[in-house]
Amino acid sequence: MALRIIVLEPDEVLHKRAKEVTKITPNVQKLLTDMADTMYHAEGVGLAAPQVGILKRMIVVDVGDDNGLIELINPEIVSKEGEQFGPEGCLSIPGYRGDVKRAQTVTVKGLDRNGNEVTYTGSDLLARAFQHEIDHLDGVLYTDIAERVYETPREEEERE
Repeated sequence: MALRIIVLEPDEVLHKRAKEVTKITPNVQKLLTDMADTMYHAEGVGLAAPQVGILKRMIVVDVGDDNGLIELINPEIVSKEGEQFGPEGCLSIPGYRGDVKRAQTVTVKGLDRNGNEVTYTGSDLLARAFQHEIDHLDGVLYTDIAERVYETPREEEERE
């Protein structure tokens, strides 16, 4: 288990576009493992490579559903449906939440850790997590698109 340091806002790496992964190497696979370990340790539901200081198009997501851990290299949203509006947080912006409008259901495609093309369709929290993490790959934070940002009450923060 290797934990990475989570980069915090206002670090400039969080505002840059990540580069496409052109070759899947053991280092890329190790980074996915480290990202998952880091996400679970921080009790998050998603993490993008820029959040650990690496400008590569890679995300990990686990919202606690039947999908379990989803690892995606070069993910992209191929379709969006509906609309949801609700609170989001971010491991790179501790102590805050924001009200964000997102698609209700999204389909994403990318590569798994072995270079196989995979597609996932998710709704509700999974759709929100996919959109949030893919935004990170484009240098967009939820605070850039939130209708309102507010501090998280201390007791709520301790439960996370």
